Amino acid sequence: MMRYLPNENTVFDPMTVFDDFDQDFFGGSTTMKTDIKETENDYQVKAELPGFKKDGIHLDYNNDTLRINANHDLTQEHKDEQGRVLRQERSSRNISRSFYLPGADADKIAATYDGGLLKLTLPKRAPETEDSHHIDIN
Repeated sequence: MMRYLPNENTVFDPMTVFDDFDQDFFGGSTTMKTDIKETENDYQVKAELPGFKKDGIHLDYNNDTLRINANHDLTQEHKDEQGRVLRQERSSRNISRSFYLPGADADKIAATYDGGLLKLTLPKRAPETEDSHHIDIN
């Protein structure tokens, strides 16, 4: 979506063009679309993070809570024929989500990221069995 100036009296704001780019490129969403499926053996998480790079995504599992944090920095630089900078624009985008997924085995969590789709598998810990002890009465 491009915003055009309605007439010559309208003040041009160069950041408006950048905002349009940001809206178009990132889909105008500030949240990540996430699907979580629980099976008997694991949790399966899929999170859509288009436009983010793998090294900008940080995952943490602590106190039965999965945290997904994604950060994206964008810098655009426009130069003229002599190499002089005419315009430089920067944008930063950070989104974060937390999900309570109790009983996952933190040492066995696996994650992949491809084509803007983050996939995690969080295997559940084996149920702890209580040892039964017979107590003799004297």
